[in-house]
Amino acid sequence: MDGVERGTTERVFALLGLLQQRRSWTGPELAGRLGVTTRTVRRDVERLRALGYRVHAGQGVGGGYRLGPGQDLPPLLLDDEEAIATVVSLLAGAGGAAAGDAALRALTKLDQVLPVRLRHEVRALSGSVESFGAGRTPVDPEVLMTLARACRDEVEAGFGYPSGSEVRRRRVEPYRLVASDRRWYLFAYDLDRDGWRTFRVDRMTEVSARTWRFRPRAAPDAAAYVQEGVASRVYPHRARFLVYAPAGTVRAQIPASAAVVREREGGRCEVVSGAGSLDSVLMHVLLLGHAFTVLDPPELRARCRVLAERLRSAGAAPVPDLERS
Repeated sequence: MDGVERGTTERVFALLGLLQQRRSWTGPELAGRLGVTTRTVRRDVERLRALGYRVHAGQGVGGGYRLGPGQDLPPLLLDDEEAIATVVSLLAGAGGAAAGDAALRALTKLDQVLPVRLRHEVRALSGSVESFGAGRTPVDPEVLMTLARACRDEVEAGFGYPSGSEVRRRRVEPYRLVASDRRWYLFAYDLDRDGWRTFRVDRMTEVSARTWRFRPRAAPDAAAYVQEGVASRVYPHRARFLVYAPAGTVRAQIPASAAVVREREGGRCEVVSGAGSLDSVLMHVLLLGHAFTVLDPPELRARCRVLAERLRSAGAAPVPDLERS
């Protein structure tokens, strides 16, 4: 880019900044601020339109200009204070708000272009942001950013992770960060165990990204893999049920981290869940209030009959007179 092109680009961005500051400007006002002629202002307005900005030109001697909403979101121009405020807000959102996954995607885009001079202020301000109430397990936003960068740049990552009674170093090819209603997870290929794994971000320690790049492997759907693992694979007992209610109705009753709900024909759905015992899984589905059939495992059907007889007996037995005993 030569000096003329650079000067034009800088002037167009300066024009955009002025249009974002105030609702309406006259042509002479913009020309005076930019130190150019009104003809140059008109040419620069056309350049902004070509970039996707809808700049409306008013009639009259002054030829007023104002920035209007577009059909697609064009690039935004932020000054230093606005950029810092935006990043700090996104850091807080990525750490635990309901829109955390969207906040993290936006944050990784800003991270690519954020000037180095602003990073210290962002870190200092993000440390003063707190939240309260229900939500995800808190995680360090900088850990999320390190992992998000590693996913984006396709570089290996390393971290300490609990394994039994000790913490072991894990070396992975990070693929996706996945947010549930309760926690953040990293879906990655574990290089030491040679397979896809799910890691809770809040359990990681000493997270770092390496410079060693990798070629992405064919991967399963990250969100579906993580959800099924969190809802069932991590538990010693797993069960499948055919529930006679629409999937949308059942999903509204069960947290996504507690079960996988799949649409089935005829207004039914399949529910896959896990727990410490089969009785616990069974009771969760029973309390949904819908008719259901046990699909797997076979022994759970026999357990249903035992518990049904126990409940029938409890309901039919006479109430003891405790005051006489």
